[in-house]
Amino acid sequence: MKIGIDKIGFATSNLYVDMTELAEARNVDPNKYLIGIGQSKMAVIPPSQDVVTLAASAASKILTADDKDQVELVLFATESGVDNSKSAAAYLSELLGLKANIRAIELKQACYGATAGLQLAKGHIALNPQSKVLVIGADIARYGLNTPGEPTQGGGAVALLVTANPRILALEEDASYLTKDIMDFWRPLGHMEALVDGKYSSNVYLDFFQEVFSAYQSKTGLQLQDFAALLFHLPYTKMGLKALRLAIGGADDQIATHLSHEFEAARSYNRQVGNLYTGSLYLSLLSLLENSDSLRAGQRLGLFSYGSGAEGEFYSGILQPGFERMLCGHAAALKARTKVSVAEYEQLYKAGLTLAADIDFDWQNDASAYVLTGIKANQRQYLAK
Repeated sequence: MKIGIDKIGFATSNLYVDMTELAEARNVDPNKYLIGIGQSKMAVIPPSQDVVTLAASAASKILTADDKDQVELVLFATESGVDNSKSAAAYLSELLGLKANIRAIELKQACYGATAGLQLAKGHIALNPQSKVLVIGADIARYGLNTPGEPTQGGGAVALLVTANPRILALEEDASYLTKDIMDFWRPLGHMEALVDGKYSSNVYLDFFQEVFSAYQSKTGLQLQDFAALLFHLPYTKMGLKALRLAIGGADDQIATHLSHEFEAARSYNRQVGNLYTGSLYLSLLSLLENSDSLRAGQRLGLFSYGSGAEGEFYSGILQPGFERMLCGHAAALKARTKVSVAEYEQLYKAGLTLAADIDFDWQNDASAYVLTGIKANQRQYLAK
């Protein structure tokens, strides 16, 4: 029985800041952002949006009434949780109007969480082939204003509907994975912004990639030429490019050129949104599917997932016949977003850093169908318009 990704939905804010303008405001050469980290735009998330509303927007784009009736498990991966106890999946299930007799839980392991959800979903479907699983990767990346990590911020959500006989990507059986206790990135309790040892984290990412990719090749016997594309977790798109260069070093020129070409298609959307943490790998998958000019059914995609702290995994999937028909296209929506000035971005950023017990947000000007209207007596107030 084939099990894998049947549908993919994506959502982010309708606001962004231009990276050239941000660089100029920070007295930095724009090429440091545009080329050095590989980002051109960064999503700006207003206070009326959080991971729950972003996830609802992403999931609502793909779920039909029949899908909702068949979903038995919601796995919400995030490192931007809205409560230390209550699962973001519980809020999400209510907003989406899912039935009550389901399991709905939240997963956490930095940026790896959505991959953990995908693999858990695969096991659920194997035991319950008539059911469906909704896997969410949603985050808002915050490092602080005027910090080294600022240009690698962003936010959004990716929703994956996992089923038997999937119409986009069938997951293959073999995977390789690695976990180590490493302090390259973390966010202590009570902190709204992440802490990171940037250079160390980048080195760990590359070390993990090399180890799990090598282990995967040893386990399966597959070589570089067996992949139509390699996909990476993209905290910033230059990071994935560094990993790709390790993979194709010494490879046949034709293979290296092809994989490099596909990588450009795969990082197109991430360049315009920024870091989604748990959703970054799957936004890259969506970008590849919607922007590649050479993908065909039956081809194999390789995926590298990494979460600081640290956990990594390499796995693969086979593109299914007619996968193109399952895509709705996101380029136009990204292009239609509204640009905000650096000053406006800073104002919105500061407004989103709140632990207030009671507060009202300016949600009337938010174009999203799902909004966070405020907090009352420490209870978040969501609205489906």
